[in-house]
Amino acid sequence: MKTSEASPVLTFLGATGTVTGSRFHVEVADQGILVDAGLYQGVASLRRRNWEEPDLSPKDLAAVVLTHAHLDHCGYLPRLVRDGFTGRVVCTRETAQLATIVLRDSAHLQEEDARYANQAGYSKHHPALPLYATEDVERTLPLLEPVTYGVRTQLADDLAVTLQPAGHILGSSVALVEAGHTRTVFSGDLGRPSHPLLAPPLPPPAADVMVVESTYGDRSHPEPDPDVLADVVRRTAARGGSVLIPAFAVDRTELVLLELRRLLEAGQIPELPIFVDSPMALAALDVYRHAMGRPSPQLRPGAGARLAEAVDGLDVHAVAEASGSQLLNEPTFPCIIVSASGMGTGGRVVHHLAHQLPDQRNSVVLTGYQAEGTRGRQLADGATHVKVHGRYVPVRAEVVTVSDFSVHADAGEMLAWLASAPEPPRTVYVVHGEAASSRQLATRIEDELGWCAVVPRLGERVRLD
Repeated sequence: MKTSEASPVLTFLGATGTVTGSRFHVEVADQGILVDAGLYQGVASLRRRNWEEPDLSPKDLAAVVLTHAHLDHCGYLPRLVRDGFTGRVVCTRETAQLATIVLRDSAHLQEEDARYANQAGYSKHHPALPLYATEDVERTLPLLEPVTYGVRTQLADDLAVTLQPAGHILGSSVALVEAGHTRTVFSGDLGRPSHPLLAPPLPPPAADVMVVESTYGDRSHPEPDPDVLADVVRRTAARGGSVLIPAFAVDRTELVLLELRRLLEAGQIPELPIFVDSPMALAALDVYRHAMGRPSPQLRPGAGARLAEAVDGLDVHAVAEASGSQLLNEPTFPCIIVSASGMGTGGRVVHHLAHQLPDQRNSVVLTGYQAEGTRGRQLADGATHVKVHGRYVPVRAEVVTVSDFSVHADAGEMLAWLASAPEPPRTVYVVHGEAASSRQLATRIEDELGWCAVVPRLGERVRLD
């Protein structure tokens, strides 16, 4: 595509046709930034993209803007640094704190998975290697540059960014990128108006172009049904089994604890020991608790007190050491285990699944979106066996999906947020969703708002002017 030298250009380097791998390249003249640097997750064909040579030179990037600290938005950063990136990584304070935890854990898990694969001999690669190592993460962390919501930050001569609360997880942002004379809004992952700790996302600022997620672009969230979680906890306890809750370490663990506290207070579940078995989740919980003590436009009034009451009012046991985690593979008493990762793709929960899925006394409670190709998605779709560490494991445990915990805007909530913009954009690009979900949201944007909405292709370049 031929453009004048000064024409700002957006290239879609990830999150097209899938909910992972968010990477968007904005360039004007000879200056460029990346909005998000996420890992691909899920099916092997997507994960292999993490290993491909990037379609840009990392050393030429002036900056990376992180919308939030989930791995599919920040997890590729250490690879960029390994390949030569030395620029700024602009994000909120809480995103910097959480990304530090997430990236260190990511490198550790990759190193452990590679070690275990080499030891067990089930990898196709000889030797199996991590995408990046702990040393790459430690070189990345000094590049994190926290900025304040609402403050315009100059990234290069013709590039600037302003962040505003997105209401998705702590520190999450909607990013307004100014490139030359153009304004582009990136939704990142947009939160819901009903998040119990975070305030609803602000209306989007005026922009020429919007890039919006579509994780739930083809559906509406069901009305919350607290009986689903309460019933499965009661049934499992009566069978003498354990309730395993794969939960994203950032934000989801906090929401699960809030709900368990509410159900206990209401007398809907028995008092059971609750094991938070994820060092990353425990570290993230500390970030949440400290952040809740400071005034912030992203928080609901009284959020800190609610979180403190939930943690302090439950029989919560923090499991930091691997030896303690191993004891939870086959518990000898009814309990609740909250462990990462939320889609069963890595971390301690994988070992728990391997041991607990074959036992019909147990249950597995899925609490969020399960991407295509993940163990969580297989379980949600009714798989009778799943592959763990090179072996197939039978699924005899009860598997229940609880939809109440999603912190992604659904289709109606996304449309309402877009409609609150002060003026219509020229174009909306719909990304970060499976193909059918993105197409349906784009169709609704065109039909209901009368705006031009496009589902871009991977690698597609578009002008922003």
